[in-house]
Amino acid sequence: MLMPKKTKYRKKMKGRMKGTETRGTVLQNGEFGLQGLDPAWINSRQIEAARRAMTRHIKRGGQVWIKIFPDKPITAKPAETRMGKGKGSPEYWVAVVKPGRILFELTGVTKDVAVQALELAAQKLPIKTRIVEK
Repeated sequence: MLMPKKTKYRKKMKGRMKGTETRGTVLQNGEFGLQGLDPAWINSRQIEAARRAMTRHIKRGGQVWIKIFPDKPITAKPAETRMGKGKGSPEYWVAVVKPGRILFELTGVTKDVAVQALELAAQKLPIKTRIVEK
């Protein structure tokens, strides 16, 4: 699972996901890509599930780039705990995704295989996506 080796602070504030993405909105490496259309937190398990679905479909041919990284810790308090007593401990990591962000890139396979692989990956993600082509 993806997570940072080291961070400056253990816990982060929630923040807001206003507006659209300005960086990472065009394909850099691959010929095909998966672009997010909604604002969301995508956790490291979802990223890994999408990556596995893609690489298995292309039978480890081609090349896959993951263009998002989960660097935000999400905290949670234990179940049936009373309010107060501080912020919970970090439970998992998420990548903050705004509309327009390229999530995955793919190259080295035919168009129909790439489209099917990216559709499989999109099913593993909690947001609406579209497939973009160079």
